[in-house]
Amino acid sequence: MARLVAGFGSSHSPMLAAQVEDWVDGAFVPRDRARQFVDFEGRPCRYDELLAKAPADAAERIEPQALRQRHANAQAAIARLRDDIAAAKLDALIVIGDDQEELFDHTNMPAIGVYYGETIGNAQVGPAKGPLDRARMRFQEPDGSVDYPCHAPLARHLIDSLQRDDFDLSAMAKTAPGKFEGHAISFVHKFLTGSVPVVPIFLNAYYPPNQPSPARCLALGEAIRRAVESFSSDLRIGVLASGGLSHFVVDEAFDHAVIDAFRHGDREFFRTAPLHKLMSGSSEIRNWICLAGAVNGFGLDWVSYTPGYRTPALTGTGLCFTSFRPGASA
Repeated sequence: MARLVAGFGSSHSPMLAAQVEDWVDGAFVPRDRARQFVDFEGRPCRYDELLAKAPADAAERIEPQALRQRHANAQAAIARLRDDIAAAKLDALIVIGDDQEELFDHTNMPAIGVYYGETIGNAQVGPAKGPLDRARMRFQEPDGSVDYPCHAPLARHLIDSLQRDDFDLSAMAKTAPGKFEGHAISFVHKFLTGSVPVVPIFLNAYYPPNQPSPARCLALGEAIRRAVESFSSDLRIGVLASGGLSHFVVDEAFDHAVIDAFRHGDREFFRTAPLHKLMSGSSEIRNWICLAGAVNGFGLDWVSYTPGYRTPALTGTGLCFTSFRPGASA
């Protein structure tokens, strides 16, 4: 029978693909000035409102030396996670991520989707118009579109098993013409592993009105675990949550609460996570809640957390990377 032998969590922010000088030189400031945010209570706000309420030490948090150290910490965590995935010797990696109008749009935005094709394609890059475009281009292919291997038999089994567990799914055997894997999957291919066959599972974390509840995300992860363990082939399977943690306003307190819940196996925290903490980019924490269900009983081997501040208003991303395995203890 197949075994779930490892679990992983990884942020996938464009900040991770940006050069350290982009962090230091404020490349993200113009974009964030124009962005709509939600505050720690889930209320809509603008950049200037966040700037006016920034704590007294905000300037210290974005000093060049601090930014350089955080960039280095995040890059070291990516390298460690990449090594862990390779060391797990996986036959397949289930990747749980959201789609931000890449494969889907608002003519059809499934709450949960499973891709069961033999391969999935990543797009060729387009011309860069600035540092943010250059960062995003590193999620894509420089020399033409590339098809990455998927594990179609495992994906079909997951679909069958999840439906028996009363999950109503969208299922995709291929992408529409001109459509490619989204950033949640391409980050994994470009930064973490390009050769392990994947099974992409999409959660509509981001867009109302059909986002899965935290309880449903946890239950989905538990059902994925059962499905893996009932697959007849003798395979080593991993599962990875792609995205998060808090953004586009860094909420260190809630990010650490998420990490602590993983450390202590606090399923009730995940089941009842407050919805106002899962809005905007922070909605991707739903992917991690699904991971929590899948790795229940595993130990947290290690965790790296970097508050990725990038502007004087303390906008940015909670950059987090984790590795789970049976019997581990961080």
